[in-house]
Amino acid sequence: MKQLICKNFEEFKTHLGETLPIGQWITVTQEMINSFADATQDYQWLHVDLDRIEKESPFKKPIAHGFMSISLLSKMLMDLVVVESLEMGVNYGLNKVRFPHPVLVDSKLRLHSSISQIEPYTKKGLRITWDCSVEIEGARKPACVAEFVSLMFER
Repeated sequence: MKQLICKNFEEFKTHLGETLPIGQWITVTQEMINSFADATQDYQWLHVDLDRIEKESPFKKPIAHGFMSISLLSKMLMDLVVVESLEMGVNYGLNKVRFPHPVLVDSKLRLHSSISQIEPYTKKGLRITWDCSVEIEGARKPACVAEFVSLMFER
């Protein structure tokens, strides 16, 4: 997989406005959906009740929680961007989020993203705004479109 690798923040900042490499596919399994339901206490039947899904769901398969797509953004971005001087990164927030298409169990997802804004944050930090779109293999619409904000701190 292709990555953006930078020695430090100064080099990273030169990539403002650029599109990042496309991420690797991640398969969303029922085990992942169940674990997310356990972590969030969201047991909506569309996610976890296989008997009811088969009888009542228009999809006939479990769908992942919308917020599960959001929670994968951190991992997907960390897989694509390496800043060698990085000490720590944290999620800061979301400016815009939409879930245009449901993610059926066993779907494959991958990230398309770009760096839309980089701002100083304290002496050793940056606030980065990432434009993100989570593609579903074979689907016309993405699982999630989000403006994701994170903080990164340099050693």
